[in-house]
Amino acid sequence: MLPKHRIPTHPGIILQKEFLDPLGITQVALAKHIGVSTQRINELIRGKRGVTSEIAWLLSQAFDATPEFWVSLQTNYDLAINNPKIRIKKLKEVS
Repeated sequence: MLPKHRIPTHPGIILQKEFLDPLGITQVALAKHIGVSTQRINELIRGKRGVTSEIAWLLSQAFDATPEFWVSLQTNYDLAINNPKIRIKKLKEVS
């Protein structure tokens, strides 16, 4: 069971560990295959860049995963990272 307060893994790490490494594919080879710069792939893998809808589509075509998979990974990560520290009261209906 995963801890409840664990920050989800960045999609770039999942790309490297679950897709590139098992297939023996380099960042350079992936970048060339999907038609983006190596820097863009490297920044994604290092967590310096997120998965955009364009990259989600390209990765879904290169690997056996949907674009929604990639976008969901990014959304879950972003929500965890950007969770505000303050809590506010719910708005009440105005009468």
